[in-house]
Amino acid sequence: MTKMNFGGVEETVVTREEFPLEKAQEVLKNETVAVLGYGVQGPGQALNMKDNGINVIVGQRKGSKTWEKAIKDGWVAGETLFELEEAAERGTIILYLLSDAGQKAFWPKLKPHLTKGKSLYFSHGFSITYRDQTGVVPPEDIDVMLVAPKGSGLTVRRNFVDGSGINSSYAVHQDATGNAEEKCKALGIAVGSGYLFETTFEREVCSDLTGERGILVGALEGLFEAQYNELRKHNHSPSEAFNETVEELTQSLIRLVGEKGMDWMLANISTTAQRGALDWKDKFRDATAPVFEELYKSVESGEEARRTLEKNSDAEYRIKLEEELDEIRNMELWQAGKKVRSLRPENQ
Repeated sequence: MTKMNFGGVEETVVTREEFPLEKAQEVLKNETVAVLGYGVQGPGQALNMKDNGINVIVGQRKGSKTWEKAIKDGWVAGETLFELEEAAERGTIILYLLSDAGQKAFWPKLKPHLTKGKSLYFSHGFSITYRDQTGVVPPEDIDVMLVAPKGSGLTVRRNFVDGSGINSSYAVHQDATGNAEEKCKALGIAVGSGYLFETTFEREVCSDLTGERGILVGALEGLFEAQYNELRKHNHSPSEAFNETVEELTQSLIRLVGEKGMDWMLANISTTAQRGALDWKDKFRDATAPVFEELYKSVESGEEARRTLEKNSDAEYRIKLEEELDEIRNMELWQAGKKVRSLRPENQ
């Protein structure tokens, strides 16, 4: 492990140089890794481990769309693809990658298969942190660990394929075998992490839920809508409003931020843009700070977990979700975006 200084705070990180794939393969050589769930994170993590030489099987509900997706991805029914309970029985390390609501619902069926010496792995601290709401309390004689990639399941796979990897946090909640941390790091490397940074289940879920509801998705969509609507209100065309709101960010500026940071991006744009950013950033920060404070309190208190479980457990949730997504999909903002993207040279 390496001690890194981030802004005066020392953190523990694990790099692929100090924990190479060969070491991960050695740690996991006698394990059968059962990936339960093939929705968001399941495909990327399962395929990456398989390509890295780990013995992997997949558990999914037979007849579902994701079962068919697993078959298309090369998993073979009865050999490497099984019903959820059978996969859990066969696995020595269980990657519990169902949705948060799905984990709560399936837990009574999974628990009997968590026999002494097995390992239970999460990619989100939700079920353990909010166990008073989920009922997920693992037996004391198993290892419980977490590897949480900091990106979507699609990115986990794409970054692995292009060789870059994606950063992940890791944590050990319960070490029954004395080898939980070593297995956790090995799994983190095996799923394709660029590097691993240490956390806890509680810190992971608080930062993750805040990030998703904040800058990563919720705040971003809200800011997109606010700026686009203001430009349209002043008779800017849909194309112009979209390009100035979304296209320039996603196709240019955010790539510069990702490459070398916000400071570097600011140093490489026009002096007019620099001045505008420096003059207005504090206004946006101060305007949104109370919203982020409210958001974090809602996450920390468990209110966001309660709302998530309640809505996701509704029998008509999928129908209602599609209605909400349709509302965004049909906004002029994103309809304009669809046309703008079609005009990119690679789509001609």
